[in-house]
Formats: sequence, C-alpha cells, structure tokens
Amino acid sequence: MLSVIIATLDSERLLVRTLAALVPGATAGLITEVVVADAGSRDDTAAVADIAGCNFLVADGPLGKRLKIGAAAARAPWLLFLRPGTILDTPWVGEVRGFVERPQPAIRAAVFRRAAPAQAGIRDALSLLASALGAKRRPEQGLLIAADFYRQTGGHSEHTADPESDLLRRIGRRRIATFSTRAFQPYT
Repeated sequence: MLSVIIATLDSERLLVRTLAALVPGATAGLITEVVVADAGSRDDTAAVADIAGCNFLVADGPLGKRLKIGAAAARAPWLLFLRPGTILDTPWVGEVRGFVERPQPAIRAAVFRRAAPAQAGIRDALSLLASALGAKRRPEQGLLIAADFYRQTGGHSEHTADPESDLLRRIGRRRIATFSTRAFQPYT
C-alpha cells in the first residue's frame, strides 16, 4: 500500500529509531517497502538499511533531489516521507490504513501531529489547538501523499533551500489532513 522514503546522511542511529517504529506497519502488510535515499554516509547507515531490508540508494546532490529519486524508485501508490529519527506513535497503522483505503479521497495528503517525547499535557493541548486553528505544517510531521498526487504537484524541488516545507506550502493546508497520531522527534 505504501512506500516509506527516508533521506539520510550519516543517520545510522536515527534511522534505527525510525525503522523500529515502522515494524508494526510492515507486519500489518501496510508498508510495501522502505527506500533510503542516502547522500554518501560514512557511518553504518547503509548496514542498518541492509539489515532492515530497505532499498538503499546513494544519490548525490541536495535533499530535494534525493527525496525525488527515492519517490521515483518507490512502487506503492502511497508515499510516506519521514525524517531520520522520526518515531510514530503506536496507533499510526490503523489511522494511516483508514486514510489510504478510502475510495477516491478528496484529500490525498496528510501529516502526523507534532509532539516531543514525554510532552506535558498543557503543551499537548496547545499543539492540538494549533493544528485545529490551521498552524503551518512542518516537515517533522512527516508527509503521507498519494504517489500520483505527488507527481502532479511536481514533487520535491531540487532548487530550494527547504524542499520539504516548499512541497507542503505548494500542496496547501486545505489539501492536507492532520492525523491524531503523533510524530516524535528525538532531541539532537
């Protein structure tokens, strides 16, 4: 159903965290493949990807180019872009499955709710309120998008400093749903 695309550069430890969080999706048959688009890591990023059974691509150039190459290599009808280190909260599989299995959805892209590990209740409530009021989507939230819609939008730009934010802006907040499932980012 979906291909996960992760752009890496010396991301060995962060990649392990993200891949571990994806295991429930793989065992549930939701994830078809994981594509790791690497910029020439000098750590064990390639070994981690290999052990996990990922498709590992080495692609020189800016982040936008690597993300686009990863998307082009993906075979599934849905793409899930995640940053290395992103950890999806436990109920993500059911919520994503429900989203991608809807017949001909009007909204063909979604992000996860942003959260920090062990986020305090008041901060969590403020995060929910900000999402409800239309706060700007951020790359840390991941991006689930129909592959054909990704191609229609032109995908990630190779010529912008922040291709992930640029794509979210071009899609537009009215065409992006926000899951209730949270995406955690590690402290770095």
